[in-house]
Amino acid sequence: MFRWFETRIDPFRETPVARPPETLLAFYWHYVRQIWPVFAALVVSGGITAVLEVMMFRYIGEIIDIVGKTTPDKVFAEYGPTFLMMAFVVLVARPVSSVLHDMITRQTLLPAFPALVRWQGHRYLMRQSLEFFQNDFAGRLATRVIQTGMALRESVVEVFGSLWFVIIYAGGAVVLFADADVWLAVPLMVWIVLYIITLAWFVPRIRESAKAMSHARSTLTGRVVDGYTNISTVKLFAHAEREDTYIRESIADNVAATQAQTRLVTLMSATITTLNCFLIGATAGLAVWLWSLGSVTVGAIALSTGLAIRIYNMSGWIMWVVTGIFENVGVVQEGMETLSRAHAVVDKPGAKPLRVTQGAVDFDHVNFHYGRKSGVIDNLTLNIAPGERVGLVGRSGAGKSTLVNLLLRFYDLQGGRILIDGQNIADVTQESLRAAIGMVTQDTSLLHRSVRDNIRYGKPEATEEEIWAAARQVHADSFIPGLVDPAGRTGMDAHVGERGVKLSGGQRQRIAIARVLLKNAPILVLDEATSALDSEVEAAIQEELDTIMAGKTVIAIAHRLSTIAQMDRLVVLEKGVIVETGSHDELLDRGGIYAGLWRRQSGGFLGGREQRLPLVGE
Repeated sequence: MFRWFETRIDPFRETPVARPPETLLAFYWHYVRQIWPVFAALVVSGGITAVLEVMMFRYIGEIIDIVGKTTPDKVFAEYGPTFLMMAFVVLVARPVSSVLHDMITRQTLLPAFPALVRWQGHRYLMRQSLEFFQNDFAGRLATRVIQTGMALRESVVEVFGSLWFVIIYAGGAVVLFADADVWLAVPLMVWIVLYIITLAWFVPRIRESAKAMSHARSTLTGRVVDGYTNISTVKLFAHAEREDTYIRESIADNVAATQAQTRLVTLMSATITTLNCFLIGATAGLAVWLWSLGSVTVGAIALSTGLAIRIYNMSGWIMWVVTGIFENVGVVQEGMETLSRAHAVVDKPGAKPLRVTQGAVDFDHVNFHYGRKSGVIDNLTLNIAPGERVGLVGRSGAGKSTLVNLLLRFYDLQGGRILIDGQNIADVTQESLRAAIGMVTQDTSLLHRSVRDNIRYGKPEATEEEIWAAARQVHADSFIPGLVDPAGRTGMDAHVGERGVKLSGGQRQRIAIARVLLKNAPILVLDEATSALDSEVEAAIQEELDTIMAGKTVIAIAHRLSTIAQMDRLVVLEKGVIVETGSHDELLDRGGIYAGLWRRQSGGFLGGREQRLPLVGE
């Protein structure tokens, strides 16, 4: 039985990756409409449960009136069917409706609905641009995805379950009071009006305070995660106390936001308590007075007083339900700021997969400026032939990494176009584009998973033999067998820590090269690919890189010029413009920017040319 209810919602159903709406009600409906039959069942079961509970209070009054009108020996003979109906409602109908309502709420909605929101929110967020993630805390983004799913579920369940139950309950109570005597309903109606006015004043203010508290909480989480993620930097600069101050500010903001909300809640609670005391006193006093006039029966006094006390007890619950609804609405609104943000880089409608047959790469009058006034890449044209190996050279900020980011379409161009085998990368799918490009970066980040999973990331279907072959090619087989993580996993099964912190820089780099080797993409980008390696390992891996580069179009970036001097062609960038191009020997003979950069380094032995140029000042 549990399993049937638990499988009514499939949080991982096939749905397109769609941007959630930016307006609140539309945002809610975007998710609710996907499982509207479940919410319809919740409304029906909640309504039936409320009606049955009100009927039970009516039975109390009826029983009192019945025993006052008959004798013990005749009570069952005269009112047996009435008692049987009461017994059916109390012993069968009410428990069944309550269990059904709880099953829908707890088994169907509580686990699966937030999972659905989180899954779809995560999928949409994962396809945001690189810049989106660079501009925010990873911890805050994760918190918003998780909190929004929970808050959306809580607010919707309370509205469709609890609040609907209360509306039916209060409406039923008014009908029963009026049925006994119209005047008996007056205190309850006055209470309802004042109660609604109280909630209307307090709840919007609590909602805003909840939004501020959610923002303070997610910011605190982001700062804490940021510090933990960069703990080596914190310790390296001996800034533990500085980080304490940074986190303390966020904790203080969170405390202040919480205090602002609790003040409002306390004031609302005091107001509601006062109204509740008025309801019981006025209802009981009026019922007794009407009985003294002969207008109502003793049963009506029991019914009205019992319901008033029940409503008194329920009002506190209602207050917290409504407060919780709007607190969660505030959290959802804050989450919408992240989850409803438009993608900066999107596939065109009807975009087709990139097909790489040769590997030609053409930058055609490319312009890009990161939104600045001055250009980072200015009207750049560069044609790379299939299988050609090109090295990008230039001072920091010259535009080398930007050019690679544009090739990967992490950003959209402000002008011009980039072609791969004649196909504009703006017209193909991003996934197919990046699948065709293998890249090794200087700042290598590994996933906090096993060594095997990190290498296999380049080719998910790779066999164990292929994984070890890739590891051997980059000489990672020398250290992998000796790895042990805190959970006791060893070798390929050992987890590498967040961003690969359990490994040395050289070990991380070798794993990164191994996964790109396994990917075997037709276009290869090397951005300081061997900078973290010692000279001996670099020399060994350089031979493997030569093998990896065979038959591929290669774009290599390196500040250590000896590592790219063997490229077929070197392209020198200065402020986003190509200022020199040629082979290593040609550029040295020309005596320009490249020759100057070379003189600032130690010269080298590569590609059959050995020389030692004097350093500046020698």
